Amino acid sequence: MRRYDAVRGQTLALTAGLSAEDQQIQSMPDVSPTKWHLAHMAWFFETFLLAPRLPSYEVFDPQFGFLFNSYYEAVGERWPRPERGLLSRPSADRILAYRRYVDAHMSALIAGASDEEWSEIEPVLELGLHHEQQHQELILMDIKHVFSLNPLAPAYAPARAWPAGEAHPLSWVAHPGGLVEIGHDGSGFAFDNEGPRHKVWLEPFVLANRLSTCGEYLAFVQDGGYARPGLWLSDGWAAVQREGWSAPLYWRDEDSQPHIFTLSGLRRLNPAEPVSHLSFYEAEAFARWSGKRLPTEAEWETLAQHHPMAASEPSGLFHPQAAAPISGLQQMTGELWQWTASPYGPYPRYRPPEGPIGEYNGKFMSSQMVLRGGAAVTPAEHTRMSYRNFFPPHARWAFSGVRLADDA
Repeated sequence: MRRYDAVRGQTLALTAGLSAEDQQIQSMPDVSPTKWHLAHMAWFFETFLLAPRLPSYEVFDPQFGFLFNSYYEAVGERWPRPERGLLSRPSADRILAYRRYVDAHMSALIAGASDEEWSEIEPVLELGLHHEQQHQELILMDIKHVFSLNPLAPAYAPARAWPAGEAHPLSWVAHPGGLVEIGHDGSGFAFDNEGPRHKVWLEPFVLANRLSTCGEYLAFVQDGGYARPGLWLSDGWAAVQREGWSAPLYWRDEDSQPHIFTLSGLRRLNPAEPVSHLSFYEAEAFARWSGKRLPTEAEWETLAQHHPMAASEPSGLFHPQAAAPISGLQQMTGELWQWTASPYGPYPRYRPPEGPIGEYNGKFMSSQMVLRGGAAVTPAEHTRMSYRNFFPPHARWAFSGVRLADDA
């Protein structure tokens, strides 16, 4: 119960500084209002644990199953995702009451479970807590997009003194290739899409020791990167034309100087920090302009496994930090999710779980690209080396960056 309380409490802490008005806004179809996230996470525990397993449990509100189901077809119909911002009712206060109601009954369920019952409850509870941590990251992603469209440029977190300067020179970490194993090794929690562990053949390759920086990406922009169709995949160039992209999301020109919008408000662009909020298309075009390529997820995971010091926990600043002045592999976790060249699909021998929970990952294995690592807004428990994040190639509101790779 301590872990349940800690995870649920962290979610409320992330939203404590947001007004009811802040929590209502949906700034684009991919963004969900903060209060919808809060309600959906309560709905998950109510639907998959309390309703089927706590005797005589009564749902908080029969309409909430329709309003706060995300994508579980087997559970029933749901309110359309692009229209979540229209749900001015229920109020933020009623949603907090819903969370308290669910928490009280979860306490009773956990305390009263027999050993046999616990063996069935615990895996779903663990999945639910990791699911909530995913939504903690989504809350920060989404409120950043919401605030970025406000002409007042409000800050979610206090302003900080960000270090400036030039990035340290890029170097390369080599791998000889060969037969390797990737995927979760079975110790501790993992989502179903992280396994089964399996063998992959790699040709010799090199991986950049750090993430690419704002300064390096600014050179791409100034070299006409967004105006040169030869650098882009066809769908990527179509997105540039359709959306009018000319720089990464959240870059601004203020007084003829490049600025960036952060969760701490608007500030001058730091050329040494990692470039963030890139789509896969932008990351791939930048890699091509650099004369390099993106790594496959097998390449990324293989080197990450052999360089455990490359992992770091998020700084708590909700923004990626500049690399240290070392040549070894770094920034593999805790700064930005990193696009790979790998389409998101099932590993060999993968089978989704039975029942509604099987919809969690498996049905999204189409038309998306894999990202690895973990960002400055990612809970530390989600930065294991086998974690497979995924987004459509045009998505830019995630905390996503680029690490270059090349053939050896």
